[in-house]
Amino acid sequence: MRNQKAVSPWAWVPTLYFAEGIPYFLDNTVSVMLFTRLGVPNSTMALFTGMLYLPWVIKPLWSPFVDVIRTKRWWIVAMQILLSLAFVGLTLSIPHPDAGLIATGSTPVSLFAVMLCLFWLTAFASATHDVAADGFYMLALEGKQQSFFVGIRSLFYRLASVFGQGGLIALAGLLEIRWGNIPLAWQMTLLVASVVFALITLWHIWFLPRVEQEQPAETRQSGKDIMHGFGHSFATFFTKRGILLALLFMLIYRLPEAFLVKMLPPFLVQNPEVGGLGLTTASVGVIYGTFGVIALALGGILGGFYASRFGLRRSMIPMVLAITLPDALYLWLSIAQPDSQLWITVAVFIEQFGYGFGFTAYMLYLMHFAKGEYQTSHYALSTGFMALGMMLPGMVAGYIQEAVGYTGLFWLVMACCLLSIAVTLFVRSSLQDETKENL
Repeated sequence: MRNQKAVSPWAWVPTLYFAEGIPYFLDNTVSVMLFTRLGVPNSTMALFTGMLYLPWVIKPLWSPFVDVIRTKRWWIVAMQILLSLAFVGLTLSIPHPDAGLIATGSTPVSLFAVMLCLFWLTAFASATHDVAADGFYMLALEGKQQSFFVGIRSLFYRLASVFGQGGLIALAGLLEIRWGNIPLAWQMTLLVASVVFALITLWHIWFLPRVEQEQPAETRQSGKDIMHGFGHSFATFFTKRGILLALLFMLIYRLPEAFLVKMLPPFLVQNPEVGGLGLTTASVGVIYGTFGVIALALGGILGGFYASRFGLRRSMIPMVLAITLPDALYLWLSIAQPDSQLWITVAVFIEQFGYGFGFTAYMLYLMHFAKGEYQTSHYALSTGFMALGMMLPGMVAGYIQEAVGYTGLFWLVMACCLLSIAVTLFVRSSLQDETKENL
C-alpha cells in the first residue's frame, strides 16, 4: 500500500464522491426508468422504488457505530466491494418478460423479487458508505483542504448523477433501439455500471490513504454507551424550540418534488395515449438526466451565492417561489403535450434550475436548526426527516397518477406548492423573531 503522505487528495476525493453518487442514483432514479421500461405499472413501481429511500431515513440509527467499529477507510472499501458484488447480482437477476407483456404495462413485480432485494442491499450499503465517506473526508484533510475540495466533491457527486441519470439511461435507450430487446438493453447497461464501480473500488483499495489507527478494544466505546449517547441526542432533538414547525418544514418544503420525482420519468417516456410525452429512453437520459442535472447544479451554485449575500431569512421567499412555481410547466406539458423536444427540454431545464436554487434554503435551514449541543447528530436526524419527506409521497404518487392521470397529479402538485409556500412563511417569521430576541 502506498504511504498515505504520498497520496494527493486529487487521487481519491473526486473518485470517492463519484462512487458515493452512483448507487444513490441507481437506486432512486435509474431503477424508476428500468421498472417503467419493463412494463411495471406506475403504482407498483413508485411504491417499491419509493421504499428504497428508507436507509437514508434511518441511517442515523447506525451511523454512530461506523465511527467506532473499525476504521472509516475499512467501511468505505468494504461497502464498495459489497456494492460491486450487488451490481453484478443486479445484472444477472434482471427478468426478461416478453415484449407483449411489457407493452401492456402490467408486468408483475413478483418477477423482480431478487432485484428488489439487491436494490435494498445497495441502498443500505450506499447509506453506510455515505456516513463513512463524509467522516473520512474530515479526517484525511486539514481545514483549508476541506474548504478547497468541498466544491470538487460536489462537482463529482453531480457528475455521478449525469453518469447515472443521463449516461446510463441514454445508453439503455440506444441499446433498446439497436437491439429491439428492452430487457437485454438494461442488462448490458447494468453491466457497464458494475464494471465502472468495480474499477473505482480497485482504485480506492490502492489509493485511498490510511489516516486512522483502529482503536484498541479496551478503549472502544461499548454498544451500550453508544446507544445511550444516541438516545440522549435523539431525545434532545425533539425538545428543541420550534420542533413542530421545523418538522413540518422538513416534510412539506419539498412535497411537490416528492410527488414529481417518481412520476417524471414515466411521464416523459410513456405514450401520449396514456398522458405521457412519448419520448425515447435515450431522449429522457439526455433531457432529464443531463440537461436537467446541469440546470440543477447551476441553480445550486447561484443559490449558494445568493444566500451568502442576503442571508437565510431574506432568501427564503425567492427560493420557495423558485422551487415551486416552475412546477406549473409540467402541468402545461401534460395539457399541451408538445411534439417539440426543445420545449420539453426548456421546461425541464427551468424547473430543475429553480429546484437547485430553492433547495439551498432548505439545506441552510437544516444547518441552522441543528445548531447547539449535538449539532452533528441533530443535523443527521434532520436529513433523515428530509429523506422521509421524499419517501412517503413518492410511494403513493403512482397510485394517485393511475387514479387521476398525469394532469390531475400535476394539479395536486400545484396545490402542494401552496403548502410549501405557507410553511416557509411561518418558518421565515420564526427566524425573524429569533433575530429580534438576539439583538
